[in-house]
Amino acid sequence: MSRRNFKVLYVSGEVSPFVRISALADFMASFPQALEEEGFEARIMMPKYGTINDRKFRLHDVLRLSDIEVHLKEKTDLLHVKVTALPSSKIQTYFLYSEKYFKRNGFFADIHNESDLKGAAEKVIFFNVGVLETLQRLGWKPDIIHCHDWQTGLIPLLLKTVYADHEFFKDIKTVFSVHNVYRQGVLPFKVFQKLLPDEVCSSLHCTNDEVNMLYTGVENVGLLTTTSKSYAEQILQDGADSFGLGSVLNERRDIFHGIRNGIDTRQWNSSTDKLIKKRYGVEHMDGKLDNKKALLDEVKLPYCEGVPVVGVIANFDEFQGAELIHESLEQLVALDIQLVIYGAGDRKYEKLFQEFALKHPEQVSVTTEYADSFLHLAIAGLDILLMAGKIEACGMIQMFAMSYGTIPVAYAGGGITETIDELSGDTGSGFIFHDYTPEALAGKLSEALECFNDPECWQQMVSSAMARDFSWTESAGEYGQLYRELLEQ
Repeated sequence: MSRRNFKVLYVSGEVSPFVRISALADFMASFPQALEEEGFEARIMMPKYGTINDRKFRLHDVLRLSDIEVHLKEKTDLLHVKVTALPSSKIQTYFLYSEKYFKRNGFFADIHNESDLKGAAEKVIFFNVGVLETLQRLGWKPDIIHCHDWQTGLIPLLLKTVYADHEFFKDIKTVFSVHNVYRQGVLPFKVFQKLLPDEVCSSLHCTNDEVNMLYTGVENVGLLTTTSKSYAEQILQDGADSFGLGSVLNERRDIFHGIRNGIDTRQWNSSTDKLIKKRYGVEHMDGKLDNKKALLDEVKLPYCEGVPVVGVIANFDEFQGAELIHESLEQLVALDIQLVIYGAGDRKYEKLFQEFALKHPEQVSVTTEYADSFLHLAIAGLDILLMAGKIEACGMIQMFAMSYGTIPVAYAGGGITETIDELSGDTGSGFIFHDYTPEALAGKLSEALECFNDPECWQQMVSSAMARDFSWTESAGEYGQLYRELLEQ
């Protein structure tokens, strides 16, 4: 097969810097660009949430992409599309908008906070059908539609059913990436029955009158991926870590591939980053201290010479380690550190962390509002990144951190061990704890602090971390090969 520019549409519920709910947004910020460099033509579709600032991101209306009819079983809703280029690239990013579904925030992730499940189901159905209707109006036919996580799990099934006889969609291949196996999009079946044809509803994966969007995507796609080999092996085991998907993943293991994440080393580069206080590199590290001071000033903590700043950057939920961090807080503040907590999610944890910070105003801060500039400043200003996720497909935050000389202390779940070289003797780029307990977390952090207080040890770790190659080059090549094999079928 010739290496013409095959077209790939990437569909996701989040893309950084427009909106960041999880590490999927970081993945989507760089992965399509990496595949363009492999010779594919990439475009992106995502929801236009009400929180996305049109002016800031230069979104503009496209006249021919207005008033697109999204035909559902009992009604027809209208869709409007705005477009901009993905920052630092020329990749067209289409934002699917409906005032009814997306004006008031409307993140798909809200279903995990016990919000309106009926409304969430209507929203996700509208978005998945809307993607295919937008493609037809746009007149741009991709060779591959690459779907990401449960929010897009209907698309492969729709292509096999209601759109199967549409000439426009003939021969389009599908890829589905599982980023978070525990986020499955479990929604009431009766909403799907109301809005979708029987041929679709009869093929949905249902248990107890509930549709599992992730399971449905896995069952119907042409190629399955996840973001590390270790995570793929872990969730293929039909145990607790697969959250009920082990059997279907095993049924499809011939098309299931684990490929480690990469990062955009142009965007995430401490020597060129325009979003941090002062640029620096491994040969001139003074700028890191300037960023540390700027970060502390931003979160209203005092600068204390020689005291390490430890950060938690994560979704506030059980699986991303919020409960373990909560259980460890007293042990953490007993150490000679300052703690910067940055994230959002479960309101319970937001409240618990904020209340704890109020009791320790000189030592602990909590930030819940996302801003791309703050994320970059935090990565540059921290000394240590604490990662307490129970099961991590791969993660990208630790790769950002190491590239900026910020040392990770992480739990050995999923693909973490593929990216962090644990300190052994006088070599390593991070610290890994293997027991999922507050004692193990605090104990490993204490080891990191011992190294921090030994200038020779710390400099070695920082230099080793910053020398790691986390570029997409190798991984994008693997994806490119899988794409071409899929297109030859």
